[in-house]
Amino acid sequence: MLILTTSHGASHRRASLALQKAVSEAAPDAAVEVVDAIRRCARWFRAYYDSYEIPLRYWPSLWRRIEDYQHQQPSTGPGWLYRLGARPLFGYFQNFDPDVVVATEVGVCELAAMCKREARASFYLAALELMDFNRAWVQSEVDLYSVVHRDLGTELILAGAPASKVVVTGMPIDPAYAHLPDRSTVQARLGVRTDLPLLLVLFGGTGHGNPDQITTELKRVRAPFQTVFIAGRNKRLEKQLRGFCARQPDWRALGWVTNMHEWMKAADLLLTKPGGGTVMEAAACGLPLLAFDPLPGNEERTCAWLEKWRAGIWLRSPADVSSTIERLLSHRGELVQLAERSRSLSRPHAAAELARMLLASGLKSRQLGA
Repeated sequence: MLILTTSHGASHRRASLALQKAVSEAAPDAAVEVVDAIRRCARWFRAYYDSYEIPLRYWPSLWRRIEDYQHQQPSTGPGWLYRLGARPLFGYFQNFDPDVVVATEVGVCELAAMCKREARASFYLAALELMDFNRAWVQSEVDLYSVVHRDLGTELILAGAPASKVVVTGMPIDPAYAHLPDRSTVQARLGVRTDLPLLLVLFGGTGHGNPDQITTELKRVRAPFQTVFIAGRNKRLEKQLRGFCARQPDWRALGWVTNMHEWMKAADLLLTKPGGGTVMEAAACGLPLLAFDPLPGNEERTCAWLEKWRAGIWLRSPADVSSTIERLLSHRGELVQLAERSRSLSRPHAAAELARMLLASGLKSRQLGA
């Protein structure tokens, strides 16, 4: 099995690694590799593929228009360009000779479908849509569309995907979320006060965000609470947050953590950028999510889904941070309802279920090929 991912956003890699772990547990003898597909392409193609970061960083409104247009098109880029740039990747496919290929990003799915079509390969191709609908997911070579929610499945079907191929599996997340410890035990282990609600503030794996803006708003909240900031791998951000916390009682700053499931289980409220993986991990913990500062395009659409499902709140301005937290901490009934709706999205066993499905399909594909 070959699981294709990209470095664009942490959700793709986290879902890939969760699925790899589940496959390895279900079939220890299976050869399953997680590969950054774009890193296997020509160097000039990588530069082209990563060029979206320029408007995203320096002209977000332009990227929003580009991305909104692009995600309704039948392809994310010119076929001839993809074919030329992906020659090294196609060679890797031929050498690996997979029974199953899983694509976790839409452009990567196009490349895998192109390889399957032009090489007349027989591998089983699964598209793992991680809350990032794009019409280009719909490729005739795809055998299975794995989606997080039925609403996302409906989008794919309306875009032309056969309904028989669309399955609501949930998003693969770390198996630790399927076996969460008792909340009081976790709180004691983490040194969390049990007499104050805990706000967890995440800046993503790379530590992206505006800490000054967030901490300024948090100081305006009058209701008592405690806060833990997790800066990811951004050492500079971690140092900055530690400076803020030194002046505030019940504030704590951490860097990269390997027990995020425990922090989510211990928390009462989550303030974060709305990456798909974070949304599903929070749901597994029944943790209400406040989405702040989404990237233009897909993350904004994720915020819209959260609002439709009433499983989170999209904070559209900095002032919404303090006012919303104040309201939720003062009216616990609304907080409890948010937690229940968040938990309704939970599919903590998604990785194991999808692994079993793909292993069975891969075995059938191998038998047919033989």
